[in-house]
Amino acid sequence: MYLGIDIGTSSLKAVLMDRNQRILGSRSADLEVSRPHPGWSEQDPESWWTACLAVLDGLAKDHPKEMAAVRGIGLSGQMHGATLLDASDKVLRPCILWNDGRSAEEAAEISVPSERITGNIAMPGFTAPKLIWVKRHEPEIFAKVKTVLLPKDYVRLLLTGDKASDMSDSAGTLWLATPERAWSDEMLELTGLDRSQMPKLFEGSAPTGTLKADLASRWGMSGKVVLAGGGGDNAASGCGVGAVAPGTGFISIGTSGVVFVTADRYRGNPAGAVHAFCHAVPGTWHQMGVALSAAGSLEWLSGVLQAEPADLVAPLGETPAGPSSILFLPYLSGERTPHNDVAIRGAFFGLDQAHGRKDMTQAVLEGVAFSFKDCLDVLTMPLSEPKRLIAVGGGSRSRYWLRTIATVLNLPIAVPEDGDFGAAFGAARLGLCAAESADPFEICAPPAIREVIEPIPDLVEAYAAAHATYSDLYPAIKEAMPR
Repeated sequence: MYLGIDIGTSSLKAVLMDRNQRILGSRSADLEVSRPHPGWSEQDPESWWTACLAVLDGLAKDHPKEMAAVRGIGLSGQMHGATLLDASDKVLRPCILWNDGRSAEEAAEISVPSERITGNIAMPGFTAPKLIWVKRHEPEIFAKVKTVLLPKDYVRLLLTGDKASDMSDSAGTLWLATPERAWSDEMLELTGLDRSQMPKLFEGSAPTGTLKADLASRWGMSGKVVLAGGGGDNAASGCGVGAVAPGTGFISIGTSGVVFVTADRYRGNPAGAVHAFCHAVPGTWHQMGVALSAAGSLEWLSGVLQAEPADLVAPLGETPAGPSSILFLPYLSGERTPHNDVAIRGAFFGLDQAHGRKDMTQAVLEGVAFSFKDCLDVLTMPLSEPKRLIAVGGGSRSRYWLRTIATVLNLPIAVPEDGDFGAAFGAARLGLCAAESADPFEICAPPAIREVIEPIPDLVEAYAAAHATYSDLYPAIKEAMPR
């Protein structure tokens, strides 16, 4: 038996998986985010541990026999969070989260060396700029920092006593030389830190330590329980959907959207605001584009029109007939890829009196599809285009939306059979690999596919033309934004 634990932003989830990769049970616990000032986002690290204990206690109660047989645990987590510990491993302040924007000035200061060393633009959400902010604004706390850990790695510390991290999560700190899969002394020095304050690095499928005896006893586990390096949330999701071989990938249509493509070598594209990170399996990297408002755009329209998202989409049927005469720019919270623009905002373009909510809904779905096209275009500049993408997330339940996306991308979209293929499942797979010395490329196989949605050939050219117009609108809207 194997456990996967995912420390998310709004909840912590654990799944219990057998040797045949069947999920036998799952539990989750809610987490709260604190916003002490506009643009700030923090979390109490102790809340992760409280949630972890509650979730695993629950699984031990639900499945005592299976929990007793656990041999490996994998961890996944929200990336970029700065968890600061003193010399006694006590938390010095609340963790500054991935969606905290206070360190924009500090990010700009280190972006040039970051692009050269890590292959990534320095963004306020990443870890390194946060430490510069703490050094300037909370110097008494910075002076006490002995160790900086990412959220999942703080939970690891309490589970095992080890200070360790994996390559994929560490790549999001901006302290990792991404091509070399090693800490960068130059990037650490820019933030006033050194290697002694960093955890030891491991591949995501490698063992990093063993569960403490008292915790193993608490959950009825017998024998040695190994912890795997694990992965950042998207890399772990890649392991969950089997996107570990070069050229494989997935598209996540959640509140935000992700296009994720695996590569056998490092290929950065900071000019396109691409995240170029190490993968959670050895010898692989991944490129990732992020659309900040994917299903979130439909949720926004749902709130404005006071109608459920499913009721808005249903009148469109299952197959698009061609692009809408309206264009929608889904920049409701700014945009990450390819613009890296926190100030840009969304817009409808081309409205007239004949348009109604059906037309607006179609435009929103197409606008999100166009934002995915923007992501894919900059991802594949240094890489060969994937042959298909696996769809995950709530938005993947809409056949109309998937057919639109497939046609806009001119790429088949594979829909898995029903099941949990998220980060916790990917973490459990990595836990299996660490415990059994198993090959992650065999264990992290793609799921059974229910359906492959092909592009509509007769509409590819029309959607390409609509996307070109959509692309022309960004600089025009940016120019018109209030200064």
